[in-house]
Amino acid sequence: MTEHFKTLDELDLSNKVVLLRADLNVPVADGKVTDATRIERLVPTIREIVKHDAKVVLLSHFGRPKGKVDPEFSLEQVCSAVADVTGHPVGFVATDWTDVGAAKQAIAEAPAGSVLVLENTRFHAGEEANDPELAKRMASLGDVYVNDAFSAAHRAHASTEGLAHLLPAAAGLAMEGELDALEKGLGKPKKPVVAIVGGAKVSSKIDLLENLVTKVDGLVIGGGMANTFLFAQGYGVGKSLCEKDLADTARRIMDKADKANCAIILPVDAVVSWHFKAKSPTRLYGVDAIDPDGMILDIGPQSIERINGAIDDAHTVIWNGPVGAFEMEPFDAGTVAIAKHVAKRTHDGHLVSVAGGGDTVSALAHAGVKDALTYVSTAGGAFLEWMEGKPLPGVEALKK
Repeated sequence: MTEHFKTLDELDLSNKVVLLRADLNVPVADGKVTDATRIERLVPTIREIVKHDAKVVLLSHFGRPKGKVDPEFSLEQVCSAVADVTGHPVGFVATDWTDVGAAKQAIAEAPAGSVLVLENTRFHAGEEANDPELAKRMASLGDVYVNDAFSAAHRAHASTEGLAHLLPAAAGLAMEGELDALEKGLGKPKKPVVAIVGGAKVSSKIDLLENLVTKVDGLVIGGGMANTFLFAQGYGVGKSLCEKDLADTARRIMDKADKANCAIILPVDAVVSWHFKAKSPTRLYGVDAIDPDGMILDIGPQSIERINGAIDDAHTVIWNGPVGAFEMEPFDAGTVAIAKHVAKRTHDGHLVSVAGGGDTVSALAHAGVKDALTYVSTAGGAFLEWMEGKPLPGVEALKK
C-alpha cells in the first residue's frame, strides 16, 4: 500500500525543521502518562529524523478543549514521558496559535537534533475546522511535514490534512507500518479472510458490517451485537443487551452476506447471568433456550470451538471488538480463548492477524497476547473507518 504514498526516505531531512504530526493524546492520571504505547511508536521516526541533524517539532491534539486554551489539556504534561520513552531531551513551547512568532523563534534557537513539543493544536478552533490560515501558520514553522499519527488520520484537521498540502510531506515509519499491515488485512490479503467483530451495539458498526461482508470469507459477530442478530433470526435473548429495532438491518446484512458468499458465524451457546457484575452466578444455555430473565454476557464453549475452527481455516484475521463482557470474570473466557488461539496460529506462521480499536487492544492485553499478533493498531476511529472502507483524509493527503 505504501507504494502509493510518500515515505520518510523520500524526504531530504538534513538540517531541516521537521513538523512531525504525532498522537500524544495519551491517558494521563495525576499529571503522569499511564499508557505510553502511542509515544513508543514514534521512537523510530524521531530517531531517524534526529540522525540527519534535523529538528523534530511535534504537533498533536490532546483531549477536547473545544478551540480554547485550557491548562487541563496542555501538552506540557506529556513532555517528560516523551523524553523518558525516546531517551532524548524534550523541550516544550507554549505556542500561541494565533501568532506563532514566539514559537518560530524558539525553534530557530534550538540546536540541531532537538526535539520540541508545541502546545495542543486544538487550543485554536481552526484546527478542527481545517482552517487554511492556521495551516499556513503551522507550515511557517518548518521545512517538511511528516505524519506519524494514523490514529488521527480520519480527521480532516489543519495539522493532519491541511498542512500536508503546504510542505514536502510523507508518512512516518509508524504510519508506514500501519498502512502496510492494513493492506495485508483487507487491501490485498491472503485468503481466506475471517473478520471478528464484537462490541455492544450494531448501530455503531452498520457501515463496518456492510463493507466487510463484501470483502471477507467469514464474519464472526460477537458481544452484544450478536444478540441483535440472534433476535433477528427469531431467538429469544432474555434481558440481554439487544437493539430490537435493528432486526431488519441485521437481516439485510445477513442477506447481503449470503449473496456475497460470506459466512456469518454467530454464537450457538452462551454464558448467561442474572446480574451484570463480576463473578455473578452463571449458567450455560444453547441460544435456542435462553432464560427469559437472563442476560447473555459471553459465548459458550461450542461457540469458541466454532470460531477457532474458522480461524484454523483462515490465512488472515482482522479483529475489532471483544465477544463478551471481557472486563469482568468469568465473562472474559470467550475473548481470551479466541485471542490466544489467534496468537498461536500467528506464532506458528499460519496466520496474518491485524487487530485494532480501544476495547480490542485492552482485551488482547488482558489475554496476554497484545504483542503476539502480526499488527495491533492503537487507532480507534481511524481503524474503524478503514474497516468501513472509507478514505482517511490524513492518509489521502500523503498520496503521491
